[in-house]
Amino acid sequence: MSGLFQEAIFVSLLAATIRIATPLLLSAMGELVTQRAGIWNVGVEGTMLTGAFIAYIAYAVSGDHLTAFALAISAAMVLGAITAFLSVTLRVDHFITGLGINLLASGVTLFWFRSFVKGKAQPTFDSIGTVPFPYLSDIPVIGSVLFDQRLLTYAAFALVPVVWAFLYRTRTGLELRALGENPAALDTMGLNVVARQYAATIFGSALTGLGGAFLMLGFSDRFVPELSAGRGWLVVVALIAGNWHPLRVTSAVLAFSFLESVATHSQAIGAAVPYQLLLALPYVISIAIIVMARGKSRQPAALGESYSRS
Repeated sequence: MSGLFQEAIFVSLLAATIRIATPLLLSAMGELVTQRAGIWNVGVEGTMLTGAFIAYIAYAVSGDHLTAFALAISAAMVLGAITAFLSVTLRVDHFITGLGINLLASGVTLFWFRSFVKGKAQPTFDSIGTVPFPYLSDIPVIGSVLFDQRLLTYAAFALVPVVWAFLYRTRTGLELRALGENPAALDTMGLNVVARQYAATIFGSALTGLGGAFLMLGFSDRFVPELSAGRGWLVVVALIAGNWHPLRVTSAVLAFSFLESVATHSQAIGAAVPYQLLLALPYVISIAIIVMARGKSRQPAALGESYSRS
């Protein structure tokens, strides 16, 4: 493991941490808005997988990144609308809805993938490139880590203060947070609870789909079934670990990303520790976080409760 602390490898490890955090952070900021509105969307894994798959198909057919991202976001928004319809309109249990979305996405993407490939070698392509900041990317260590990343990575981290400002410095954000605490209060004021919860759920799913598309086009040269590999569940845990606050959630995402980066770099340098053990660390720690957070959770009071006037 000492090889990880050689300067070149350590810089690569930190740069990879930022890159790995990108799809998680995009999804986490979207789902933070969704859950602050009172919707316990646990279908993040399926939505991210769908975004990745649709981006793969769209890029394989069109060869255009913008088309791939747009279609991935659109597909994720459809899943968000389905989630909102089941959770808000039909008042189905939020966890059952989310698990259903995950199972649906897993089965449908596998079926469509096999239908698309039809036993032939699947198309491969280069991942999207980095966009270095002039001058800043030349700064030793920090430049390579922070200023030589992909465009969506910059956007993901810029989104954190935007979401914070929206939730805590705007009237609309205050109304959204009230949805997760006491939706009846908003209803009494004549504000449309259902429309706001639909909007929050679709917005969160759109960002999760964008994260899935980045996972496909920013990391891989081909699609594999279950490409999301549990990252959607890590997003859910990051929200719990961060107590539904944008800055704390970002810290949790970076911690998970750092552990994954350590695992991949340990494999590359041939560390004595089995890399499978290191890959499992984020998920083991996520279980520990859920257990420890039981008595300290600051989750919205009405999170997961379907609102009804009657």
